Amino acid sequence: MATATRTVDSTQTKPSLTIRWQMLGFKTLLFYFVMGVLSLFFLFPLVWMVGTSLKTVAEITQPQINLLPQSAQWSNYGNLVTQEPFIRAYTNSIFITAMVLFGTVTSISLVAFAFSRLEWKGRGIVFALMMGTLLLPSQATLVPQYALFYNLGWLQTFNPITLPGFFAGGAALIFLLRQFMLTLPKELDEAAFMDGATPLQVWWYIIMPLCRPAIATVTVFLFVGQWNNLLQPSIYLQRAQLFPMPLFIVFMNNSNVIPVPWQNIMAASVMFVMPLLIVFFLTQRYFVESVALTGSKG
Repeated sequence: MATATRTVDSTQTKPSLTIRWQMLGFKTLLFYFVMGVLSLFFLFPLVWMVGTSLKTVAEITQPQINLLPQSAQWSNYGNLVTQEPFIRAYTNSIFITAMVLFGTVTSISLVAFAFSRLEWKGRGIVFALMMGTLLLPSQATLVPQYALFYNLGWLQTFNPITLPGFFAGGAALIFLLRQFMLTLPKELDEAAFMDGATPLQVWWYIIMPLCRPAIATVTVFLFVGQWNNLLQPSIYLQRAQLFPMPLFIVFMNNSNVIPVPWQNIMAASVMFVMPLLIVFFLTQRYFVESVALTGSKG
């Protein structure tokens, strides 16, 4: 009787396991299907932009809606990249973004190191005051900043956009780096100090290499924010020779040319978006790793 019972139980278990695996496979397939459908909504603007950049003026002005051109006009990109204003605007965007990234990442990492790894009197009060600046809207500081940069003679230069990053602007980014640095063992600093290392050496040789995922995340945030920055250049630069890509595309759209050269505007937009996609794909692994490690702090 015992043998017969075991046989019945085993025959009943196998179908239940099979059904469970089938349900799991169905849920997985349904999940990927839903994610694939949703991804089409996010990809639609990109496909529309690329397709329009390869169309002729006649195709753009026709009433029918077609995502892709009848014949790809790659000459739209060739005509664009040979224009001096486009090359100058692209170069300006690269220079401004590179300076902001270098200055901001260096300064906020030093501040985050001081808040997380060094012991000094009043650290908690200063940190609370810094976090309190998050309550101040950026619009409230536009006029005082403009007056300051005007008195310094920095208008119509890159200084109002590039130099503030060297003074640790961005409390939210400092907080992100500080939280990541708190997850690192304190024994690393103590061992380095016992060997005669200075705080700067500990920051550069020990903390910074271990904070690579968090640094990559901060870099992505800064790059996207500065590469798409339209407000500050429109306020401070005031000269076409200094305009970055966002202002260049805006002035292309506001030109008095009839019909509006949408194929050139979209081609410039595609060229403008490409660095963002490249940076994201190169740093997405570090981005996910930073979020996971920061969230694991107990």
